[in-house]
Amino acid sequence: MLAATLTGAHPDPLASAIEHYHTVESYRVTIRSFHADGEEHIRYYYRKPGFVRMEFIRPHEGAGLVYNPLTQRVRLWPFGAGRFPEFNLSPGNPLIRSISGMRVDQSDVGALFENIRTLREGGNTEMLGEESMGGRMALHFIVTGASGIVVANVHSSELWLDTASQFPVKVISRDLQDVIIESVMMEELEINSTLPETLFNP
Repeated sequence: MLAATLTGAHPDPLASAIEHYHTVESYRVTIRSFHADGEEHIRYYYRKPGFVRMEFIRPHEGAGLVYNPLTQRVRLWPFGAGRFPEFNLSPGNPLIRSISGMRVDQSDVGALFENIRTLREGGNTEMLGEESMGGRMALHFIVTGASGIVVANVHSSELWLDTASQFPVKVISRDLQDVIIESVMMEELEINSTLPETLFNP
């Protein structure tokens, strides 16, 4: 579907990816993010209308959290889901923000797409064509905001979108000085897989 952007059938790959994301009910993915201050590896689960589960591999190996959009609260288990102690937190609590400052209630792919779409308003998109990423074909492009504009501290986002799933394979975010804020790899993606209720209510 995204490959059609090269023939002009879908001139806006971001809009196409957002439209496709609206049809997704759930997904699971392994996230590897790299920052100036370190790196994070997380098993990530999402189910509409916004349930999130994160299982930390690095740092804080074994820790887990669940966000419930109905209560707008986060349950955190430092030593594994269902194990003592358990904390009940606001999603904005600094204790559970990522190294880059991301909130759990704004952590899904849909939120990423919306931030990039907002950044693009008044900015520009540079298409760089298709590339092979880990055995998958991905459409590579860069969205840069207008002069002086940032969204969630990001001035430009470089994306590789899987041409089959229309999900990001890799995202690099940069600030106004063109310094990399974060580089994220998304692996082992499963879309619309069955995620049991107990996963989000252990």
